[in-house]
Amino acid sequence: MHFQWYPGHMSKAKRMMQEDMKLIDVVIELVDARIPLSSKNPDIDELAKNKSRVILLNKYDLADPKYTDHWKAYFERQGYFVTLVNSKNGNGIRKVNEVVQQACKEKIERNRKRGILNRPLRAMVVGIPNVGKSTFINSIAGKAATKTGNKPGVTKGKQWIKINKNIDLLDTPGILWPKFEDQSVGLRLAFIGSLREEILNTFELSLELIKFLILNYKGNLANRYGVEESDDAVKTLSGIAEKRACRIKGGELDLNKAAGIVMDDFRNGRLGTITLEFPSVSDTEQTS
Repeated sequence: MHFQWYPGHMSKAKRMMQEDMKLIDVVIELVDARIPLSSKNPDIDELAKNKSRVILLNKYDLADPKYTDHWKAYFERQGYFVTLVNSKNGNGIRKVNEVVQQACKEKIERNRKRGILNRPLRAMVVGIPNVGKSTFINSIAGKAATKTGNKPGVTKGKQWIKINKNIDLLDTPGILWPKFEDQSVGLRLAFIGSLREEILNTFELSLELIKFLILNYKGNLANRYGVEESDDAVKTLSGIAEKRACRIKGGELDLNKAAGIVMDDFRNGRLGTITLEFPSVSDTEQTS
């Protein structure tokens, strides 16, 4: 399978982000804890150079905890301020304010010396599609969220969301990057639902996921579906179709329907806590 998806609106959104960056104190980037590297947009590093950087390992509840701490340490060694969040239920959200303050410590101190007190930090929230950005903003803003409208020096039409007296957030559209040099990155993005469904072959995608799970998380499919796991992914998928009574007219197994079930169960955490990419051995040794 070949993966690529970069519609025109993403190119436009990137240009807008580049323009807005001069107004920003800190960039908060959400990545999916199941694929921390593959869900990190490399273009952001260029756009946000010289800015304070925060990485949120979102959906950590869906990831394998034994790898998540290693990934956190990996990014911290690169100079990012990192914390874990589950935007859906709010776990870790309170910690974000503290991490943003730490990331902007020097900026706050410079403002203090210049007599600028209590000025809210301006944060841009970025992330690829389906990484949970909107859910995060709704979670951190809560019922008290207020759109502060157009601010002086801000391009007309942009809306800032006041989180508290310390932070104003600027939301941005989810964007990918023009070309996946490594198609395994595209595969992982397809697994978590960050690519448009219409460009994907769900049947083939499910077979790749089944192969990965049998290799790295043996027993998870058996526990969920009561099937015998086989090195033959089609055979395993056929077993899932049988167990879930996925049949088309005439009684033949409906493998496409079974494939959809497998992908949906994975994306919603029903196959267990799973990480799709792992830190290198050297990373693991340094954080163990």
